[in-house]
Amino acid sequence: MHSLSAVEIRKRFVNGDVSATEIANHFIDRIQRLEPQVGAFLEVFEAPMLEQADRLDAKRRGKEPLGLLAGVPVGVKDLLNLKGYATTCGSKILKNFVSPFDATAVRQIREADALFVGKLNLDEFAMGSSGEHSAYKVTKNPWDLSLVPGGSSAGSAAAVAAEMAVLSLGTDTGGSIRLPASFCGICGFKPTYGRVSRFGVVALASSFDQVGPFAYRCEDLEAIMQVIGKHCKRDSTSLPDPDFTSVSFAERFGTSFRVGVPWQFLEGLPNESRAIFDRSLSHLKALGGTVVEVDLSLLTSSIAVYYILMTAETSTNLARFDGIRYGLRSSKASTLDEVYDLSREEGFGDEVKRRILLGTFVLSSGYQEAYYKKAQKVRQLIMNQFETAFQGCDVVATPVSTGGAFAFGAKKDPLSMYLEDIYTVGANLAGLPALSIPSGHLADGRPIGLQLMAPQRHDAEVLAVGRAFQAITNYIQERPTMKGGAL
Repeated sequence: MHSLSAVEIRKRFVNGDVSATEIANHFIDRIQRLEPQVGAFLEVFEAPMLEQADRLDAKRRGKEPLGLLAGVPVGVKDLLNLKGYATTCGSKILKNFVSPFDATAVRQIREADALFVGKLNLDEFAMGSSGEHSAYKVTKNPWDLSLVPGGSSAGSAAAVAAEMAVLSLGTDTGGSIRLPASFCGICGFKPTYGRVSRFGVVALASSFDQVGPFAYRCEDLEAIMQVIGKHCKRDSTSLPDPDFTSVSFAERFGTSFRVGVPWQFLEGLPNESRAIFDRSLSHLKALGGTVVEVDLSLLTSSIAVYYILMTAETSTNLARFDGIRYGLRSSKASTLDEVYDLSREEGFGDEVKRRILLGTFVLSSGYQEAYYKKAQKVRQLIMNQFETAFQGCDVVATPVSTGGAFAFGAKKDPLSMYLEDIYTVGANLAGLPALSIPSGHLADGRPIGLQLMAPQRHDAEVLAVGRAFQAITNYIQERPTMKGGAL
């Protein structure tokens, strides 16, 4: 059952071939067996999941209408609020915080009759590219337990890759869905900025963050996007667009479409990764794609621009965690200043502190003009360059990263870790929809992904290309063997 698509599980449940209770028990058994090895969950909802299943079975017996995700097990990154459960953001500072409300995306999935399997691990406050920065546990890559799963949505990717959940929600600020999807050999989708509501999502960098799904199949991404791809009145950045609707590749593109490749930006790509990328382009050509070169030369500055703007927004957003209103309050503090200082000192990890300091610096008097305002101008130029590029192509294709997953502790300095996002941050800077889709394996077996980007609001089109790409490749059939563990 765990290897079925979300679409197929719902179909079997609706037709009466399987009960929601049977689905829940199957996945609970699988989580109990695999979770100790993978470490994807911060909390597993065993009893609540069975209660949900009972209600859902009664709903079907009563012939009530069933939602688009009826009976489908879904995991939630612990950055989204789920009423009555802890929202820790992978940080000690929120260890005892219990959410009093649902995030909009969570509510929409609940109303679609999905089964919540649990809250998933992440880099603290979604800050990280590897999954190594959680305050609570280490999540491992189901392909090889000695490798990182990618971050920051580490648990969200690992849970789906190990088939402990069929779908999961993550967030993507600079690649935090696409990078772990690539490292774990699954699909991950970052929608257009504003396509999915951010209400109830703890903010990292408000002008970059976007909620998105993980799955093995693009058709499952389309199914959950029909649930969460809706306007939300509680989110001022939510697009006032019609609800997301999937489109047919043939109806949208016919027998030909244009694939833009920024070859100048890919000059440093290692040979093995380049060979896999070239093979992916041949698959796109087989679908009728014509490869054209596009100029995205400004993306060479994307990492610098992103880490200036993202850390500036981070330092502002995290100022609310001060030991006064909610979260950890230091027991060592005896004055108001010590409450602020010691609570943040004890509650935040090293990576969070590093980014707060960087953000405070670029916003400080005397440096705002030199760094922050200049970065905002370059961000606009990058957006303009993408707009020009899409005048000559329908989608832009790049690798997701320069290579596959790496060993724990392999990245010794922060800069080398930040460079893992070199191919992904551009989509966040421009607010574009971007898909990571499995495209092959390196010689040692590590999976690697292809990234497809489209113009803003063209989410359905990029997913249609991804679905067609999967239809002519066998990567969807490949599953991890959990080197160093047992599946």
